[in-house]
Amino acid sequence: MNKSLITGLVAGAVIATAAGAFAGYQVLRGPEFAQVVGVKPLMKTVRTPRQQCHDEQVVQQAPTRDPHQITGSVIGAVVGGVLGNQVGGGSGKKLATVAGAAAGGYAGNRVQKKMQAGNTVTTTQQRCETVYDSHQERTGYEVRYRLGDEEGKVRMDRDPGERIPVRDGKLVLDAPKPESTKT
Repeated sequence: MNKSLITGLVAGAVIATAAGAFAGYQVLRGPEFAQVVGVKPLMKTVRTPRQQCHDEQVVQQAPTRDPHQITGSVIGAVVGGVLGNQVGGGSGKKLATVAGAAAGGYAGNRVQKKMQAGNTVTTTQQRCETVYDSHQERTGYEVRYRLGDEEGKVRMDRDPGERIPVRDGKLVLDAPKPESTKT
């Protein structure tokens, strides 16, 4: 037999065996990537509280030194008693004086109360309330993928692009490490 023929046969057999082994390894090892079918951003609403204040005009009754209207009652009773004393004679005069004093005391009390209620003071007060500002934040991505004939869904912290790496039949979900630059 020809030496080159034997060399060719051996080389061919080695190459065929290596190609078969490599193909068999690829089949056993499985696919290197899962195909991304869909990516949906996952969002959440974040509410941030803050104080919102404004000035407000407030009308209040002015403070008084006589909250029970004693002065008005006394003055009214004296005036009513004097007027009641002018009416009638004898024991009727005494009764009219007492009735006039009682009616005058009541009337004086009511007059002073009405005058005090009309005496107001306007002040400015600051009113505050808590309001919430809202905004959306992305919390991750819901990724649908196809690996061989199977479809699945996984949550990721980044958009993986068109495919997800597969190692030992499992998705590699970690972010790719940045390549270091040599200086």
